[in-house]
Amino acid sequence: MTTTTATLSLGRRTDAAAHAGFREIDGRPVMWCEVAGGPHHGAITFAGGAALARAVELAVEVRIPVVFRIDSSGAEITEGVAALHAWGGVARALARASGVVPTAVIVTGACLSGPSLLLGIVDAVVMTDTAFAFLSGPEMVAEFTGVAVDRVGLGGAGMHESRSGVATIVVEDTDAASEAVAMLLSYLPSHALARPVESDDAADPVGRPCTVASHIVPDSPTAAYDMFELLDDVCDTDSLCEIRAHYAPNVITAFARVGGIPVGIVANQPAQRAGTLDIEAARKAARFVSWCDAFDLPIVTFVDTPGFEPGKDLEWRGMIRHGAELVHAYCEATVPRVCVIVRKAFGGAYIVMDSRGIGNDVCVAWPTAEIAVMGASGAVQILGNKGVTANAYGEVFLNPYRAAERGLVDTVIDPIDTRRVVAAALRRVGSKRRVGQSRKHSNSPQ
Repeated sequence: MTTTTATLSLGRRTDAAAHAGFREIDGRPVMWCEVAGGPHHGAITFAGGAALARAVELAVEVRIPVVFRIDSSGAEITEGVAALHAWGGVARALARASGVVPTAVIVTGACLSGPSLLLGIVDAVVMTDTAFAFLSGPEMVAEFTGVAVDRVGLGGAGMHESRSGVATIVVEDTDAASEAVAMLLSYLPSHALARPVESDDAADPVGRPCTVASHIVPDSPTAAYDMFELLDDVCDTDSLCEIRAHYAPNVITAFARVGGIPVGIVANQPAQRAGTLDIEAARKAARFVSWCDAFDLPIVTFVDTPGFEPGKDLEWRGMIRHGAELVHAYCEATVPRVCVIVRKAFGGAYIVMDSRGIGNDVCVAWPTAEIAVMGASGAVQILGNKGVTANAYGEVFLNPYRAAERGLVDTVIDPIDTRRVVAAALRRVGSKRRVGQSRKHSNSPQ
């Protein structure tokens, strides 16, 4: 049960719809900011925006997370252009807080117009199932496009959960939203210079055999299975917390613990689109990798992908650029990185899933792993009539021992030992630290 206790309000209230103060969530200090109520449904005034921006700046100075609760109709139109600058100042403060302290927004009702852009700046967005958010309302959409749509269809929580990817988690009510934020924060340190807090729960032994995971890969190379069954078996009991579950479900992003160590999990999901990577999956995974790296969470990647999803529309929409987002995120990450190749690891999609070439620290493979440019049938077709069969190609080129001989895999492990091996790897490379860079920042392909 999450407890949220107010400890200190900041200054005198300058706006009936915007106020902030120090709170504790399960005994942990946070800066709690609210945008709700007032005479015009949470409309933000210039003074209210300035107060919120200062609260975020103070949170950065004292190194505590920032949590917003928003139910707002947007900027206070009676103040004119000054009200636009109100939320602009809050956006600036949140952008500067990004990567310094964890930031989250709870949307319990409306989040409209310019202030809705704040949802794209913060680390996590928790929406109640009756909440909605959009930049341009149904009336404007109908006027410009001729398409009639209601506010739920345009920007409801369900749409943001499955289509836009704005919502990190969707819950039933405000209490559940507070619990979701508390759960997310439990994996993260209060600021970027602190270490994530390890669990001292010894109820789940590190050396526990992965009996479920060891039997999960089907005999048929084209058969699907649920990667969650593998992850649940490898991670500490009941520690898996999935992020953006219904958006791009062909890749899994989740917080978890392994041997008490908080980690970020990235995994292909063979039960969805055969585990291929498309634009949404690449972007989802890239943002999560960057989030973990910002707050010193080790990243554990589980690979089973036949490649990037093919398609003219995907290429036209920028599959190259968005696929590069995932490469860029992994290459930029300086936290400990462990990669487990479970089954298929083909082509460019294999490389972007934290392969040795882009800098993982420890890479292990199961005996079922197939690591190659492509699958056997495709390779044989390209080779043509040169006497090479699919079986022969598979035996020579697909098995993980060939990759291990070249140093692209550290070792081939028994699947039943996966939990023990991953936990040991995390302990071995846990002292890895980021080093200073001479540049201001990279130019991300996003």
